[in-house]
Formats: sequence, structure tokens, C-alpha cells
Amino acid sequence: MTVVDSPAGLDAGHTSEVRSAEQLLPGPPSGFAVWGETDNSTLVCRQVQEVTHDVRTFLFEASRPALFHYQPGQFVTLHLQIDGRSVSRCYTISTPPTRPHLLGITVKRQSGGLVSNWLHDTMRPGQRISAEGPFGVFTIARRPAGKYLFLSGGSGITPVMSMTRTLYDLGSDADVVFVHSARTPSDIIFRRELETIASTAPTVRVVPVCERDTPGEPWGGLRGFLGVEMLHMLVPDLAERVVFCCGPAPYMAAVRQMLSETGFDMQNYCEESFSFEDLTMKEFSAHATTEVAADESGPGSAETRTYSIEFVRSGRVITCAEDENVLDAAYAAGLTPMSSCGQGMCGTCKTTMLSGVVDMQHNGGIRPREIARNKVLICCSKPLSDLTIDA
Repeated sequence: MTVVDSPAGLDAGHTSEVRSAEQLLPGPPSGFAVWGETDNSTLVCRQVQEVTHDVRTFLFEASRPALFHYQPGQFVTLHLQIDGRSVSRCYTISTPPTRPHLLGITVKRQSGGLVSNWLHDTMRPGQRISAEGPFGVFTIARRPAGKYLFLSGGSGITPVMSMTRTLYDLGSDADVVFVHSARTPSDIIFRRELETIASTAPTVRVVPVCERDTPGEPWGGLRGFLGVEMLHMLVPDLAERVVFCCGPAPYMAAVRQMLSETGFDMQNYCEESFSFEDLTMKEFSAHATTEVAADESGPGSAETRTYSIEFVRSGRVITCAEDENVLDAAYAAGLTPMSSCGQGMCGTCKTTMLSGVVDMQHNGGIRPREIARNKVLICCSKPLSDLTIDA
């Protein structure tokens, strides 16, 4: 999942009056544990819901009594055992934090997808899995505004659905236009629920756009692909809105091009994309990424210091340049540590550093209490000394 989140630029006509979702959401009641803030990482499947012919929502509860507390649009990392193999995948939380007793992910079955097919074929009520989170910065909680435009394509609908459900549950007066692109009417995820929200919430307008008909159901709404003319027609006040966009890479590229053509201020644009091969999500925030000038000497040259990295469980000792992340050095040496996002977001590569010092530039995938226990994310950690790692 890729995230581009511009930190500035809100609707000037509304920012002083609008309370963000984070401000409106109460914290968990005192006396209740919060899942993810303790060592309780186990989720128990509570229910499996059929959403479309190839999309299901999996609802989980904490294995020990606890409530879920997160920001709408964030994600969790699942740690699974499939055919004797450890696999980690990140999935957006599609349920809203306003319903804190259950946490849901919505997954589209993918042809050849390892995890999506396993979830569809295997996950049943009562089954337990391990997970971490919540993580992520693609959320309206960080971008309070009086007017939003949500743009989604396919199963990229999940994070903006969590945002829409949250605003709806809170009775927010934020003006929302939600434009969702699907192949056919039968592929519109959350179709009935979106129709209900649009018919009962005076500030939410939902506009599905379909490429073609479903056999037996001619589509009477907007047809084809989202374009500049359609965007102008649907959202004449586009310049006044904060845009949240999620979908496949071609869809996202088309949206960026459209907004560029309209002269839209991209400071008001937030983006998150799925890698649609098994819905593996990679996320990072653009404002947290620093451009570094290319070093002609390169890693491992005479001008670059190298350090020894001992992987205790693997029984391997490798070298890592001072300007190289430990994960990259491990891959180059033929090791295969678990990882997913590669950007310090998902926590999949988290491990214990037994000795040494690193420069860790993470993006929220590790908590202060974990850092205090010498946990590190090796995908975003550069060595400052020789290291010993419990991996």
C-alpha cells in the first residue's frame, strides 16, 4: 500500500468550525483493555460476511476481553501459518472505530492469491490468528475538513468505507462526496450499505461508476471510467475539498493526472494504494520520506564503514554498510527475514536487538514501549555499531 499524505492545506471555509474524527471519537471506557496495547495479539474470528460474489468481510474479536481503538483508514498486519509457511499481510480495517467490539477486514478473492484465497477457503468463526496494529497515516483523523471527496476503485474502497462509516456513526456534518468505480453493478462492494447511508445522511452523497452491465442487471447510473468532465460534473466545488483516494495503481495514476489538469492543490490530496496481487499493502507517508543525494562510492566501498550483523537464530554473520538498512543487507546475503511494507509501517520485520546501536527511521510501525525493550524494525534501521539480532 502506498500512501501520499500532504500535511497542509485544509478547507479554509470550514477548518475553524470542524472537529476531526479523532476529536469526536471518545477513548475506550476506563477499566477496559485496548487490543494492541498489551501483549494480547490474538484475534478470534467471530463472523464471515458475504459482501459480493468474490468479496468477504471477516470480523474478529480479541481473544481476551478488550476493545479496539484506532483511526479510520488504518490497517493491521496479520501473521499467518499457511501450509507450514509463515506469511504476513497487511489489511485495511474496514469497520469503523465507533464500533469498538469487533475489528473487520474486507478481502477480495484474487486469482492465485496465497492469503486472500486462504482466508476465503479457511477462515471460519472460532479460528484464531495473530495480528499487530493498528498502523497507518491515511486517515481523516489527521485531516479535519468541512468537505471531503472520497475516490475509490475496486477493493480500494475499504479505508474510505471505514472513514464514511465513522462520519455516519458520529452524525458528522462534514460534506462527503463518495465516488466509487467498479467493473459491474454486482462488483460494487458495500452497495446496499452505501445506498442506506446516502439515503439517511443529508451530508453524504454516494456515486457509483460502473464500466459495464451485470448480466441480467442493466446499469442505469454513470458508466465508463472516471474522467475530468465527470469529476467536474459530480464535484463542481472540487477545489474546496480534501481528497482521499485508494485503488489500483492505474486508477490512482489517472486520478492524479485528472486533478493536475484541473489545477487542484495537491496539498489537499491523500493517497493510498493496494498492491492487488493478494492485496499485499505497502504504505509510507511522502512527508516522512527524505530525498538523499546519491553517494557515488556506494554501500560497502572504501569510503563507507561496514559493521558486522549476527543473526543468532540463523547462525549467520553478515556485513552491513552504515548507509544500508539491515533488512536489505540480510536479503543480499541470502537470508529471508519476514517483512512486508519495507517502510517502517507494518511491524512485520520487528525483532529484538540483543546488542548494538542503530539509527531507526520508522513510520509508526513500532511503539515506544517496544523500543524501550530493544525491539527494532530492521527494514528502516541502519547500523551505528556491530549488531547482534535475535533472528
